[in-house]
Amino acid sequence: MSVSDMGATPPIYKRTVGYFSGMPRPKTRTDEQILDAALELVHAGGVERLTLAAVGERCGLSAATLVQRFGTKATLTHRALWHAWDRLDASTAELAAAVPKTPEGAVELLIGLSRQYGDDVATYRGGLLVLHEDLGDPSLRARGSAWERALTDALDECFASTRGAPSGIGHVLASHWQGALTWWAFDASSSLPDYLTRSLDALIAMLVCASRADDGTGAPA
Repeated sequence: MSVSDMGATPPIYKRTVGYFSGMPRPKTRTDEQILDAALELVHAGGVERLTLAAVGERCGLSAATLVQRFGTKATLTHRALWHAWDRLDASTAELAAAVPKTPEGAVELLIGLSRQYGDDVATYRGGLLVLHEDLGDPSLRARGSAWERALTDALDECFASTRGAPSGIGHVLASHWQGALTWWAFDASSSLPDYLTRSLDALIAMLVCASRADDGTGAPA
């Protein structure tokens, strides 16, 4: 699951020290910080790497404190994966509101969502480890379906004033983008933004040209 600069990998939080012995630890980390730390572990090696002890090591809290706040590893894992969807939804909405409502804006939106990977295949692979967990949970699959609708609607809006844009172009672009990410990862000889821009621009040209030819309006100028 992918996000852009806004979804960049969060920092590793230092261990907090200096509490008085025997005194309860205060709530020194927000839930969001803890969930970010948990997601880092999933990205690094799958859900098997996510343990209460490992999360505590990353954010400076004891495993006992995490049990008090989240209950079980399963609950923490689910909340971390849910949090990843929250971040992706927020990034998508922010980008959709910011880009121009043009074909170029559609490409900009998809490139923005891809910036979370940089040009690092390992980071993309980490996203697939998160996706692996999402696909095993019906509630997380539902989040994915809802995101698909939001993203394709936003992409469709970018073509609302484009003569000859076929119906459903947003879904076609989003589907192509998902596949193009994988094709790029096999080789990664060019930067991801450059690769996606070329691939998406070529697809848009083909789709719009074909649609104009079908309706008799001719190829784009």
